[in-house]
Amino acid sequence: MEPPLVPQKKVKKLKQKKSPGTPFIVKDIEPDQSDRDKTSDSQRGGGSGDHEGSDECESVDEGFSLRLSDSYDSSGTLKLDSVSGESIRAAGVLDSREEGRKVFQWMIAPHSEASFFRDYWEKKPLYLKRNTPDYYKNLFSTSILDKILHEEKIHYTKNLDVTSYSEGKRQTHNLVGQAHPSVVWDYYNNGCSLRLLNPQTFHRPVWKLLYNLQEHFNSFCGANVYLTPPGTQGFAPHWDDIEAFLLQLEGRKHWKVYKPRSEEEELPEFSSENLSQDEIGEPVLDITLEAGDLLYFPRGYIHQAVTDEDVHSIHITVSTYQRNSWGQYLQKLLPRAVDLAMAEDLEFRKGLPLDHLRVMGVVNSDMETPGRSAFLSKVKELMERLLLYAPFDAAADQFGANLMHDALPPLLGPEDKMCSVHSGGERWCKKKQKVINRVELDPDTYIRLIRGNVIRMVAEEDGVKIFHCLENTREYHQEDPQFFEMSHEHAPAVEALIHTYPKYITVETLPVEGDDEKMTVARGLWERGLVVAAHPLENRDDD
Repeated sequence: MEPPLVPQKKVKKLKQKKSPGTPFIVKDIEPDQSDRDKTSDSQRGGGSGDHEGSDECESVDEGFSLRLSDSYDSSGTLKLDSVSGESIRAAGVLDSREEGRKVFQWMIAPHSEASFFRDYWEKKPLYLKRNTPDYYKNLFSTSILDKILHEEKIHYTKNLDVTSYSEGKRQTHNLVGQAHPSVVWDYYNNGCSLRLLNPQTFHRPVWKLLYNLQEHFNSFCGANVYLTPPGTQGFAPHWDDIEAFLLQLEGRKHWKVYKPRSEEEELPEFSSENLSQDEIGEPVLDITLEAGDLLYFPRGYIHQAVTDEDVHSIHITVSTYQRNSWGQYLQKLLPRAVDLAMAEDLEFRKGLPLDHLRVMGVVNSDMETPGRSAFLSKVKELMERLLLYAPFDAAADQFGANLMHDALPPLLGPEDKMCSVHSGGERWCKKKQKVINRVELDPDTYIRLIRGNVIRMVAEEDGVKIFHCLENTREYHQEDPQFFEMSHEHAPAVEALIHTYPKYITVETLPVEGDDEKMTVARGLWERGLVVAAHPLENRDDD
């Protein structure tokens, strides 16, 4: 479900009420929406679908702000007293965004992040020869794939593809239903490649890797695992619609990578069909990946690979930035800008010239007439004027809300659980036959968001929606978008938690009017598992 895009103009300004605000949690929303289109093969279980925005625009206050004025200085800097986790000896001190950066740096080492984005990202391939076979060994292996086949309910097409490529023809050999291990391994022994489409669903280290990268890229990160028998090729030459990081886990594989064939095929929006060998030209990279090596190539780069005759290959492809371009942003922004401009500006509602069909169109495209020049000049003027009505932030919020639906849920550690509703708090005592360990937040309790990018706040006319990924599963889009509503009066508290992360703030310093309202907001976020305390809450049992 798309959050509405809200205009930035016209309506009365928000006033902070001195009386108690509306309850923090108004209701859970059950969105009425059809399933999104399946993702492409290159990122199934690892990529976001194409999202179309809502056709409706809702209005909010022109001066709408989620901030309480006395919580920010003249430069817009938050004045709340926030403290680092280390300074109060908090159980949780890590910054999920910084952890994501470190994981990405580990993945591409010894290249620095700065040099990678300057020299390679969306520009050209990177081949990293490490001579360290064990570098990625803890991520995944052939033995783990075998264990998953035996212990999990793996289905063809949804979780597993069986493929082959021979004499210029790519074939998929998927059966219907569950993929039984003996049948799958028989296909492998007969020269078929195996593609596990969503390893993060079944294997914790892959989930951890992808979630950390997701925090860094602010874009969904997915993965596929490819196992290829010796002396075979599983896929035809093709390009993908994702930024691809290939991490070689075992064995060897010979790769050929080719430039996009034209400027129109650079950084494509969608993956290609299977290509023939005579369509792809000469490779710009011809290398052999061995265990511990990395290969990166941008979307649009054609690639194919074959294993050596004497050894199998297994690698994991980490993917991101599927349909995450300026063009996709403008597809959300401009239709809403036109709607707002037509509602606000007379120039956009004036009729077209009487002669517009006589001067415009393909048959008139080579003509230079006063009427045609005037028409094009007017269009240019309106396009420039359109920017005045463009809801830039609301379009970004659509991307953020969509990410909350696409995203993997955070992998919580013991320090997160014992200081949050996920483990701390009330529980049933069999011996005493009653509920024990009653805990409560206090005004001086230090709290912060459980992860840096776990929520996205979207403003609407009658309140705000808080989208989050906490209740997603590791299976892509298995759940509907998760969000709840809150009042404008309570929203500054969420904004404060977003801007002070990874530091902690006390409940009593939340920028909401009234002590009861501060506690209402904090309890609501606590009960949903979205905030974590600096320390386990004190047991309030009477005995």
